Amino acid sequence: MPQLHAQPYDLDAIGFYFESLEEYANKASKNCNGFGDPVEEYEIQFVDGDHIDCALAKAWGVNQANIGGYFAACDEWEDYQKQIFIIAVGEIGYGFDPEDVHPEEFDVDLYHVDSMKELAVQMVDEGLFGDIPEHLTNYIDMDAIARDLAYDYTETEIAGETLIYRAA
Repeated sequence: MPQLHAQPYDLDAIGFYFESLEEYANKASKNCNGFGDPVEEYEIQFVDGDHIDCALAKAWGVNQANIGGYFAACDEWEDYQKQIFIIAVGEIGYGFDPEDVHPEEFDVDLYHVDSMKELAVQMVDEGLFGDIPEHLTNYIDMDAIARDLAYDYTETEIAGETLIYRAA
């Protein structure tokens, strides 16, 4: 579970660390500034956790109003779902409802390969360019196919892993 920090905008108040929505709500309800007034607004900062959850927090735009959905996503989603969300929202700019978001709703094709050339080889092997006779396979220019794929596909890195994606 990621650890977040609630940094008050009030300069006379002290922030706190939390690891769940319940812990945040409990500590926020008791937090007061130096004059005894309740603190109302916080900047939410990612502090510690998996690299994928850090990237998810950045794409999510974690704030007071949406941390519940973020914690649910961290807990319930698989890494590939987080990657799709990070690409769709963080890189492409799709909008989302933090209370009801499902990564499968984003039209993103995700490939776990290290380069466009590796994607080209994978696509040829899977027959996406048709049936290629065995005696002609050595004559296929994978670099040219990789260059062509780069027009429709984008390479990115998320949490140290290189991914290639295409979005509709």
